[in-house]
Amino acid sequence: MRGPCAAVRGAPGHPARLSGRGTFVIEKRIGIIMHGVTGRMGTNQHLVRSILEIRKQGGVALKDGTRLMPDPILVGRNAAKVQELARQHGVSRWTTDLAKALNSKSDAVFFDAASTQLRPTLLKRAIAAGKHVYCEKPVSTNLAEALSLYRAAKKARVKHGVVQDKLWLPGLLKLQRLRDSGFFGKILSVRGEFGYWVFEGDPQSAQPPAQRPSWNYRSEDGGGIILDMLCHWRYVLDQLFGGVKAVSCRGATHIPYRWDENGKKYRATADDAAYASFELAGGAIAHFNSSWTVRVRRDDLLTLQVDGTRGSAVAGLRRCWTQSLDATPKPVWNPDIPQPINFFEGWTEEPDDPAWGNAFKTQWELFLRHVAGEGPFRWGLMEGARGVQLAELGLRSWKRRRWVTVPTLRA
Repeated sequence: MRGPCAAVRGAPGHPARLSGRGTFVIEKRIGIIMHGVTGRMGTNQHLVRSILEIRKQGGVALKDGTRLMPDPILVGRNAAKVQELARQHGVSRWTTDLAKALNSKSDAVFFDAASTQLRPTLLKRAIAAGKHVYCEKPVSTNLAEALSLYRAAKKARVKHGVVQDKLWLPGLLKLQRLRDSGFFGKILSVRGEFGYWVFEGDPQSAQPPAQRPSWNYRSEDGGGIILDMLCHWRYVLDQLFGGVKAVSCRGATHIPYRWDENGKKYRATADDAAYASFELAGGAIAHFNSSWTVRVRRDDLLTLQVDGTRGSAVAGLRRCWTQSLDATPKPVWNPDIPQPINFFEGWTEEPDDPAWGNAFKTQWELFLRHVAGEGPFRWGLMEGARGVQLAELGLRSWKRRRWVTVPTLRA
């Protein structure tokens, strides 16, 4: 099995640098092949706010006092785009030759943030080349393919991870803190509202351009909000509130036509909204509305309300408010008078923790430490497969118009 030394293989020695405190710090280089980072998420969250920020802070601190320093190489099909991205952010290495990058012995990790349909093939190529793999979700468009990725990584004895960023959002970390403290008592229900209006992209209209890529709305290209968002809701529910035992899902394609990046009109064949209910271990019920066809009048693009016997909480991406049983008002139904209670009062905002940073960067740091031999990493390809499983069963539920049991997933 690859140990910490193999994780940084190919480094030309371990150069020392002078820290701000006047002491010498040993750096270990780790080469990262970053594929598909010319897109919005890949550029902003993974390259700029994660890998480059880790470099700015002097790498990832390891237990022996050394610093693991990521050295990215950007890979993409469009040479002009990749070169310009590298130039803008001061990245010295880039290429359009993925095969050559994978054959390099000096890069230990392969990361992918390209389209879902291409991901299984790319990951298997990287695994076959002996690379540790880290990728965006969904890991594939179907469960069989997702499980085959897990088996391939296990057989090759490489380390693997899947982005599950919402677990490190400050709002959800506050919910986790409340859960661990027993604030909720018995959790009864979880309600999630996610989404915003994605413009159709009609170049002849006065509307802004579409803010999501056109493939998101074509099922033949791996698009659809059920496949995208039920992967997220699986790990959020499993790891914060109870394992998902059953799902009832209704999808919809509310906007039948959109315009692509070249201004060409096309038929939307993928779902742009999903209305899903989940039965959780322990008896709680969860319901999530996910939509790219909704106008926002709530605290954030994602809000979660958790109700329990002893208290409730409402969290967005960063902020969270609580109301205990003692502070709960006693409303009386009377539609003939204006509502006398201001229901926004009686809630207390949860404090921030200064240790919390960017959610994507936090998970990157955990994965890099794992590759270096420090600690387990539970958010691997099997967790990615569980997300795909729930999305697949959600689509099945929609087609059959009934509840579907979510079986325990084993390799």
